[in-house]
This record gives sequence, structure tokens and C-alpha cells, in this order.
Amino acid sequence: MKKSERAKIVKIILDKKYPKTPIPLNHSDNFTLLIAVLLSAQCTDERVNKVTPRLFKIGSNPVEMSKISLNEIYEIIKPCGLGPQKSKAIFNLSKILINEYEGKVPNNFSDLERLPGVGHKTASVVMSQGFGVPAFPVDTHIHRLAQRWGLTNGKNVTKTEEDLKKIFPEDSWNKLHLQIIFWGREYCTAKTCYRLECKICTTCYPNRKKAFIHKKP
Repeated sequence: MKKSERAKIVKIILDKKYPKTPIPLNHSDNFTLLIAVLLSAQCTDERVNKVTPRLFKIGSNPVEMSKISLNEIYEIIKPCGLGPQKSKAIFNLSKILINEYEGKVPNNFSDLERLPGVGHKTASVVMSQGFGVPAFPVDTHIHRLAQRWGLTNGKNVTKTEEDLKKIFPEDSWNKLHLQIIFWGREYCTAKTCYRLECKICTTCYPNRKKAFIHKKP
């Protein structure tokens, strides 16, 4: 089966299972989305959603956030992990947004990726979910599934993003990356499927007998 054929199977199954794709991270605007995505690094969305209500109650915009002490931010977000780095990033990027962007989240990749704690994946999520710009955020989970489904050679997340963008229509990217996340959590989890159990894996590789070995990103 060709890669393009597997891609069609993936899209058909995901569109049928997830016709609607709610954004997993609770937020009210692009600033709170940016902070939530930043906090989600190496942390579950569920935990982020438990932490952010308390944080956003006292810092729902850059001006408010910049007035909170660094230590207070840290104490609130500590359950998300990487507390020292994330609290500094939140505090510093809030000041940058005030001083350089009139308190608004920039709507382009280059400016977003200049902000503390904001890498390409985080910027891609904000561009996709916040501004509606076609993007394909790829984290280790999507990277793993793309390998299992034979959509990438698995060298790294950058290459995986390039491969997925080539094989899927641009107007599907924003929805598709969420569909892949939902499917991975529900049917093709990190410690179970290995291209042997879920419907996508078994349809794309009906004759596979041995568990698939991933390449690390």
C-alpha cells in the first residue's frame, strides 16, 4: 500500500470518528491559549486545565500577568512540571507583549517563536487554533502515530511535519492534527497498539504480525 493510500484511510477514519474537534486546552482568547499551550509542554492537557483557572483569574492578560510575582506564578503552575522555566517564560513574554506588541499576541510564526518558552510547535498551535492559519503542530505523540501509520520515515518531528503537510490537503491541517491527538489518546496509545490493534493500524497494515519499533524524535 502506498503512503498516499494510507493517508486517505487515515483521513476517512478520523473524519468519521471526529467530525468536530474541540480545542483540548481551555482558554478565552489568544493570550490565554498561548499560556495554556506553553504549560502543556511535557504535561497533560487535563492537568493544564486544572491549573489555568486559578492562574487566569489573576492574570488573564499580559498586563495583569506582568504584575504577578514570579514566585506566585511558579506556585500556581508547579503541578505542570518545569515550573522554574515556564514561570519565567510566562512572566517575561507578558512584558514583551506589552512593550513590543501593544499587549497583543503576534499573528505570525517569526514573532511568536521569538517569545520566551515558545518553540515552533507552540507557535503552530497558536497560529492554528488561535488565528485559524493552516499549520500542522507536531509533538512526540503525533510523530509516533505518523510513524506507526507509515506517513513518515520517522527521523524527527521537523521531518514528520514536512511529510504530513505534503500528503494532506492544507485546508485539513488544523482539524487533522487534533483528530490525530484524539485518536492516539483513545485507540492508538503509546503503550498498547504498536500498529497491531487500532483500526487505522490494522487497515493500513493488515498483514503485520510483530509490534512496530519507533524511531525516537
